[in-house]
Amino acid sequence: MAGPTFQALPGFRDFIPRECAIRNYLFETWRGVARRCGYVEYETPILEDTGLYLKKSGGELSSQLFRFEDQGGRDVTLRPEVTASLARVVAQHQRDFPKPLKWFEIGQCFRYEKPQKGRGREFHQFNVDIFGESGPSADAELIALAIETMLAFGFVAGDFVVRVSDRMAWIDFAAARKIPEGNVPDFLGIIDKIEREKPEVLEQKLAAFSLTVDEVRGFIADPANASAAYLAIQEDLAARGFADFVELDLSIVRGLAYYTGVVFEVFDSKKSMRAVAGGGRYDTLIATISDGAVDLPATGFAMGDYVIRNLIEETTHAAMQLEVWLQRHAANCDVYLVVADETKRAESLRLVTDLRRAGISADLPLGSPKVAKQFQSAEKSGARFALVVGAEYPELKLKILNNRSEESGNAATAVEWLTARLLQPDGPLIA
Repeated sequence: MAGPTFQALPGFRDFIPRECAIRNYLFETWRGVARRCGYVEYETPILEDTGLYLKKSGGELSSQLFRFEDQGGRDVTLRPEVTASLARVVAQHQRDFPKPLKWFEIGQCFRYEKPQKGRGREFHQFNVDIFGESGPSADAELIALAIETMLAFGFVAGDFVVRVSDRMAWIDFAAARKIPEGNVPDFLGIIDKIEREKPEVLEQKLAAFSLTVDEVRGFIADPANASAAYLAIQEDLAARGFADFVELDLSIVRGLAYYTGVVFEVFDSKKSMRAVAGGGRYDTLIATISDGAVDLPATGFAMGDYVIRNLIEETTHAAMQLEVWLQRHAANCDVYLVVADETKRAESLRLVTDLRRAGISADLPLGSPKVAKQFQSAEKSGARFALVVGAEYPELKLKILNNRSEESGNAATAVEWLTARLLQPDGPLIA
């Protein structure tokens, strides 16, 4: 039998209920941590003027754009990242807000690149930024939020590490070795891929700058090259109790051209050392976007849904936390009404309406299946309870589905009864 004619495009996803629930778990965790840390939410359009991304992104981004001409003849692009859009918004509206601005956003981005594990052509990102503060305390605050986010997902010390660097250290390195300023972006691009490049290719690329691999690796390995900003960040994070989560790594420079200072990436420290988040300082981007009309220091980071989900599912304690959340939040309902006596259908409809209006997630069969079939539906729905409406109405029976125990109550007090019951544990699972 032939399959369906149409399927999702390569690199794009359908979010069937469980997938959607996992996405909601990521979103709720991101949103909860950001709000707890004093950030407010914003949103920007998915479609932007292409020039916004060509102005100062650099690297591979310009070749990965979903770019087209709209019906008005405008050159437009589905946003590949949010920072440029945010810079546009802040440049336009920053006078309306006291500084510093602490903003976050959760939204979709699009990049035309080869789909693979941990990378698709559409993805969701958690973006957190601070504007109007040039000191390292803002960078430390962002790194602390990144650590808080990882902890909120159930990761513990040893599961991840935040590698911190400073592009200014490399700019000073380049100046000391007489690398022309116009060639510095290309040089930084080499450093950004130093851990992934084949040794012979790396040697050839560095030779074009009259450098050797040993010279560059020696600079990376020397702790004396840590910048004053990094030392201040380290001290700040130590005061928060986060010193063990952070280390200096000068091989981190980040690929986008708009970064100007401190940069960092959050890595999985147990598996393949994948970066699950990254960001840094971009003090000149707003001035660039606004043609000099607004000049605000800025720092931010982003975390994508693909890699963080993979890491959660591969890390036992984080995966268990996700499953517990899903059991509570991915169920169709909390209470499934079993209409054991069809003559009580009207009473059942009234009861399910009262429960729903009280904020209790409730459902019931739409047809008239046999009672055994209704209990099967209750199990499949993920409900905690099956509320049996039978010939004894207004007396009701409550079946606790995870251990098959039973309680009794009255329809007149069902809302109060079930509201209280939902806050109580259900006892051990059946063997």
